[in-house]
Amino acid sequence: MRISDLRLLDVVNVKDGRRLGPIKDLDLDLERGVVKGIIVQGPSRNRGLFGSGKSDDFVLTWERVKKIGVDVILVDANDLPEFSTDQDDRR
Repeated sequence: MRISDLRLLDVVNVKDGRRLGPIKDLDLDLERGVVKGIIVQGPSRNRGLFGSGKSDDFVLTWERVKKIGVDVILVDANDLPEFSTDQDDRR
């Protein structure tokens, strides 16, 4: 699988099935030649006038990646505060 193929996959939290979004970038260690983590766009903090609120990017370490499938990447992001279901106000 190529890095360009990874960017097409959705990142999903295995604990609650919530879609975190596509991979925005990879965190690479070029000296050792390993992937240190994946970067996904965080949830929007302010919707703004046209729904384009500012969001921060989050790095999920490679240890959190549980499985890479054909069309999805499963990660364990439940204990991260920015992806916690406890703070989800959409329910």
